[in-house]
Amino acid sequence: MTLHPPCALGALIFCLSFGLGACTARASGPSVELKGHHFDIEIAADDASRERGLMFRDTMPADHGMLFLFERPTTQTFWMKNTHIPLDILYFDRNYKLVSMSQRTPPCRSAGNDCPTYPSSGPAQYVLELNAGTADKLGVKQGDELKVTR
Repeated sequence: MTLHPPCALGALIFCLSFGLGACTARASGPSVELKGHHFDIEIAADDASRERGLMFRDTMPADHGMLFLFERPTTQTFWMKNTHIPLDILYFDRNYKLVSMSQRTPPCRSAGNDCPTYPSSGPAQYVLELNAGTADKLGVKQGDELKVTR
């Protein structure tokens, strides 16, 4: 199923809370599709999971990512504190259209709270983190649509 605002966040949280099998026939976890490519994702939908993100991980499979869910669109600012792998950070609006991206964002292991920040160029409600270079490989550009399938 493809989710569309404004019920997307509620539906996604419902599926995660009551078992994904009730929301789809596939046995795998939540996923997204971008430019025809499927990614298995982890969901960061509360303050604690959004704050931790992909910190302290040394690797991530090529077909995986993390989707951050926010209650309303606003300028989102990310940083790479304690992140060990370079990432592409993709910012999407409430309609799942790509607003902006920070590509090949470098890790920041040792700068502590002095790590640089990477804000969206406009209001974003969803943020997808993928391995660095993925956006280039897929030819991702502003306005591309993210399809949330769980």
